[in-house]
Amino acid sequence: MSFCEHCEGQRFDRARVLRALRQLHRELRGTDRTAAEALGAALHAVRTMDIPHLELEEEMDEVVH
Repeated sequence: MSFCEHCEGQRFDRARVLRALRQLHRELRGTDRTAAEALGAALHAVRTMDIPHLELEEEMDEVVH
């Protein structure tokens, strides 16, 4: 049993987003930013990431979605 390419890509992308948010959290710790500014910075960090969308053409047997 394995993950299809799409789901495996989503797992990888999720990990990249979490790493980016943790890094931003470390950078903002101890600053005087408001919650709105911090959230805006987080959204910007995720928005600027290059996250492709995978399209599958073939069906696979026994995959986990």
